[in-house]
Amino acid sequence: MDINTLKEFVLEFQENDPANKVPEELAKSPEYAGREIYSGVTCGAADARDEIFAALRQNEEANIELTQPDEWLPGAKSVVSFFMPFAKWITDDNAGGDWPTAAWLHGRIEGQAASDKLAAALTDMIVKEGYGAVAPSLDQRFKVIKEKCSSNWSERHVAFICGIGTFGISRGIITELGTAGRLISLVTTLPLEPTPRPYTDLLEYCIRCGTCAKSCPMNAISVERLKDNKLCDAFIDKVRAKETPYYGCGKCQSGMPCAFGIPGRD
Repeated sequence: MDINTLKEFVLEFQENDPANKVPEELAKSPEYAGREIYSGVTCGAADARDEIFAALRQNEEANIELTQPDEWLPGAKSVVSFFMPFAKWITDDNAGGDWPTAAWLHGRIEGQAASDKLAAALTDMIVKEGYGAVAPSLDQRFKVIKEKCSSNWSERHVAFICGIGTFGISRGIITELGTAGRLISLVTTLPLEPTPRPYTDLLEYCIRCGTCAKSCPMNAISVERLKDNKLCDAFIDKVRAKETPYYGCGKCQSGMPCAFGIPGRD
């Protein structure tokens, strides 16, 4: 089993599992019913002993109480990260305006349910092959520290370590398939060849164009600094209060030069 096997599993899930479709009974508009949520995947792997994992826990600026791979799973050999872009109809629909569209809210909430189901299925598949596997975001030990806008596992930092992409000033991950989508990751005893990181800088793929800053309803982003997470969270809370159980925003991912790929590259 290698990284390509895992990638094919994800693509098959997207094509065949009903979780990757907006359920008819939950559709906010009839035309959304049955529409695809995710389309495509890019993935990468890192050695579970990669020194960046330990460095992140010591880095105050990173603001992550990062539980180490071998703490999630003793004997861990690899960490694997997957980025799944939203189907284009979701991202295009959410471009512009100062409130998340119904399409984006479906991507955020039904999309999260789909990615959770996929993470569990990937874990089960690896375990059936005789290896250990844990999806930290689904583990009972996973915790969010809301007052610090932090957690003990960061899908975005893990994606950077696994060679998937770099950060933008919006704090999103810019990948070869863009930034509008969701990340999942696994810690496993399955030995995987580490994916080369074709970058050295945290913001290497970001062209600092400022488009995301102009699109942010809370002015939480500027080209001089990374997104202010507390301002962002305050807006998400406003959306949740009005749209509950839905929440989200995505304005810094929709209609951006990095929405569907690395800006400045064909």
